[in-house]
Amino acid sequence: MAIGDGAELFLTGTVGVRSDDNIFLSSNKESDVIFDINPGVEVTFGKNAQVNGALTLVDAFANYSSNSSINTNLFSGDFNSAFDDGKLKLDFATGFHELNQNTVDVRPTGPVGGLIRRDAFSAHGSAEAEVSQVTAVAVGLDYVHTNYKRAGYGDSDDYTMPINFYYKWTPKVDLSAGYRYRDFQTAVGSDSTDHFFNVGARGEFTPKLTGKFAVGYLERRLQKGASENTIGLDASLTAALTPKTSLQLGAANAPDTSPQGLQQKNFSLNGVLTTNISDQWSVNGGLSYRAIDYQATATAAGRTDDYVEGSLGATYTVNAYARVVGAYTYRHNSSDISSSEFTNNVFSVAASFRY
Repeated sequence: MAIGDGAELFLTGTVGVRSDDNIFLSSNKESDVIFDINPGVEVTFGKNAQVNGALTLVDAFANYSSNSSINTNLFSGDFNSAFDDGKLKLDFATGFHELNQNTVDVRPTGPVGGLIRRDAFSAHGSAEAEVSQVTAVAVGLDYVHTNYKRAGYGDSDDYTMPINFYYKWTPKVDLSAGYRYRDFQTAVGSDSTDHFFNVGARGEFTPKLTGKFAVGYLERRLQKGASENTIGLDASLTAALTPKTSLQLGAANAPDTSPQGLQQKNFSLNGVLTTNISDQWSVNGGLSYRAIDYQATATAAGRTDDYVEGSLGATYTVNAYARVVGAYTYRHNSSDISSSEFTNNVFSVAASFRY
């Protein structure tokens, strides 16, 4: 529905069911069937204009068949806007998400289960300006505040400030030199600052390979402890295998801090293959691997985890307003500590609407 000059209002919604054999991602499995109902609304503006954006609001209801005590009603809201006049690019985004789903990082260990309830607020801003016909400079600021509702998990404030210089090496490829500063403040564990000095490239490397990458020297300085050095890596590439099939690849290497205050060393690889069988059918498969090295503390032993996640999915587009998605997700975490290990299988089917 048109609500103004260049603005439209859409009603959105998802209705789905999930069969989950390990709802807490725990070494002691507990299964359930979950029914999801997610009504929402979306407002877009600036179609085909220099300034454009969207506001998305969703209210998500999750109803557990056997564990009704953890039924949830969670709100999420996102706003993003962009400006591009060919010489200056501006991006802004902010969001608020109520979360109650465990991950490999956010979950109880040991015999006590449960879901970790938390709220996450994020804000992003970036600007890129053309300095000359072959050079450009980009600066940004990202902020994430996470508020945990369960004891033992530390609220955190995460600030990231990158600056990059680009040189047009070819008409389709830019070389880059950059620095990224990160300030992580947590209520549990040690605050830290990261310094990432990097070089890389972005653009269309071949007619069928596009993306960007940055690699360089990364130093983490702990407020309570010594500094550590490593090779930092951040890469994302897309390969067009055929006119209807694409492969997305990613890799990263960086330290982090867990919600329970443990220092981590993370190395990850991921890939997603998507193919459009017809105008109505598309299928996808994904596989990711993450090596997590938890550093020892005075009260906790160190450990090494290997986390693998795989997925298979199919999407049927009914028409311009509706589609049906079926998916299977497999998760497995192996660890030096048996209580930190888990395996998870999730089968789901959902119908989504945007009108």
